[in-house]
This record gives sequence, structure tokens and C-alpha cells, in this order.
Amino acid sequence: MAYFLTFHWGWLLASLLLGLAMGWIAVVHRGQGVSRLTARWLSVLTALLVAAALARVIPGRPGYWLDLGLILFASYLAGCAVGSWLRDWVLSRHAPTA
Repeated sequence: MAYFLTFHWGWLLASLLLGLAMGWIAVVHRGQGVSRLTARWLSVLTALLVAAALARVIPGRPGYWLDLGLILFASYLAGCAVGSWLRDWVLSRHAPTA
């Protein structure tokens, strides 16, 4: 983990900021979301990839790319969550009371 933070801090920061921006504007876009079945399959796929990374099933460079991709994905999701929360917090503070 320290290796990723030391050598890829710029990419991690970029994915966090991109997630922050996407979390901020995602509330505005009222597009069609994914179905529950698709969300479950994506959750299972993500859990399997995390398990493979933790068990070190994939050796060498592909394993490194998997670890880096998962760290970048986690950073992006954290940015999305914070951006969405910040937008909700900012808009709820300025909402008129009834």
C-alpha cells in the first residue's frame, strides 16, 4: 500500500478528484440506473476481484495492475461518496424552511 501511495499518488489524487466531481454532478443527472440484478452481479464481480487480490491469486504484472485498478476504483468511489454528500449538505443548508 505504501508503494502505491508513494509512486502513484498523482493518479490516486486524480481518481479521487474525478470521483468528487462525478459525485457532485450525479445528483443533477436523472438518468436510467442499472437494474438490481446488474448491481448484484457487479457487486459479486468486485468482491471476487478483491478476494483474488487479497489471496494473491494473480502473480506478476497482471496482479499488480489488478491491485492498482482496485485501489484507483476505491479512491474514485470514495470521491463519489464525498462529492454526493457535500452536494446534499450544501443544498440542504440553503433550502428554505416551510
